[in-house]
Amino acid sequence: MDFVGPLRLGVNIDHVATVRNARGGAVPDPVRAAKLAEEAGADGITAHLREDRRHIADADFEALMDALTVPLNFEMAATQEMQEIALRHKPHAVCIVPEKREERTTEGGLEVAREENHLAHYIAPLREAGCRVSIFIAADQKQIEAASRIGAQVIELHTGAYCDAHAEGDFEARDRELEKLRAMSTFAHSLGLEVHAGHGLTYDCVQPVAAFPEVMELNIGHFLIGESIFRGLTPAIAEMRRLMDEARA
Repeated sequence: MDFVGPLRLGVNIDHVATVRNARGGAVPDPVRAAKLAEEAGADGITAHLREDRRHIADADFEALMDALTVPLNFEMAATQEMQEIALRHKPHAVCIVPEKREERTTEGGLEVAREENHLAHYIAPLREAGCRVSIFIAADQKQIEAASRIGAQVIELHTGAYCDAHAEGDFEARDRELEKLRAMSTFAHSLGLEVHAGHGLTYDCVQPVAAFPEVMELNIGHFLIGESIFRGLTPAIAEMRRLMDEARA
C-alpha cells in the first residue's frame, strides 16, 4: 500500500526524571529536556506518570502542560486517580498502559480483551473531554479487535520482544516478531485505528518498524536519554529522526 502519512517521533522524557530522582533536588529538569526535544524536531512529548511516582511527578506533568507547544502524550494506568488527573488537565493524548509496581519498565501490552467492558467505560469520559485515547498492546489480533470495539482511536504496538531478540542476536525470533508487527499494523489500520509503535527501539533496530506505512508515530525514550549522555540530547534525537526519515523515504 502507499504510505498513509509522515512518520512522527514522540520523545519520552521519563528517564530524565529518573536521574533527577536518584539524587533528589531539581536537576536534571525533565521539562527542559522536553523543550530541547521539541527544538530538536520531536513531534510530541510522552510522559508516564506512574502510581508510585518513580520518575515523572505531578508537578512535572503540570509544567509540561504549560511549557509545550507540541502535543503531550500522557501515559497512564487505568486507575481512577490517573483518570481524574487526565480529565483535570486534558492533555492532547492519553495512552493506557499496564502497570505493576515490581516491574522495572512496562513489560507487555495491556490485556484489553479480558477487561473490555471496564476499559470501554473507563475511556469514554477521556474521549468526551477531547483526549485522543491510545491503548498500548501486543501485536495480537484479539487485543487489537478489542481496542477497536471499546472506542480507542489509536493503538501503540509493543515492540519490546522484537527489540530484545535483535539485541540478543536471535535473528529468527527477531524476524518472527517483526512480521507480527507488520501484519498487525496492517490489520489495525484496516479497522480505522491509527497505529503507533514503541518500546526498546534503538538506532540499530528502528528502521524496519519505521518503514511500515501504517505506523504513524514512534515513541522512544530510554535509548535517547541514554544516548544523550554521549552525544547530547539534540544530536541524539536528530540521528533518530534521520534514520526514521531514511527508512520511510
